Amino acid sequence: MMCTSPLRKFTPYPAPHIQSLAALLERDAAFARLAPDVEHMVKIAADLAGLLPTYLAPQISSGPLREGVLTLFAAHSALAARLRHLEPSLIQDLQRRGWAVHTLKIRIRPRAPAAQPAPKAARISSTGLSCLDALRQQLAPSPLRMALARLIDRHRSHPLPSPES
Repeated sequence: MMCTSPLRKFTPYPAPHIQSLAALLERDAAFARLAPDVEHMVKIAADLAGLLPTYLAPQISSGPLREGVLTLFAAHSALAARLRHLEPSLIQDLQRRGWAVHTLKIRIRPRAPAAQPAPKAARISSTGLSCLDALRQQLAPSPLRMALARLIDRHRSHPLPSPES
């Protein structure tokens, strides 16, 4: 028995239209007034990421800098405690880089939980199952043969939905 299946042509999805943040902010006058503040926050976030240890940087986000107080958001309380230990050196390093920071306000902002992965819905077609069964029958008794038998049984108990439904 020859096991073949028709090849399907791969067609990629069209690339989404990507715009820069600056282009989005320039669309509207109200947004254009926010552009300098956004650029300011992006620059301080980049400096802060360079100053933080590599294990901390992805877990910390910076907020606004108002009247010498920089707000930092930590993903959980352990990171916030670590930031409080680093606070004096962070303030000095930021001041050396030209930022008028006198105090850090550290807040906890839990991240949204990661979405649960969808249950596996992949199924082997009946043609594929018969090809695997033919292979299983050709093998000598072995762990591979037993694994193939379990795979075939599992997929036969949950067949592919018919195209009509």
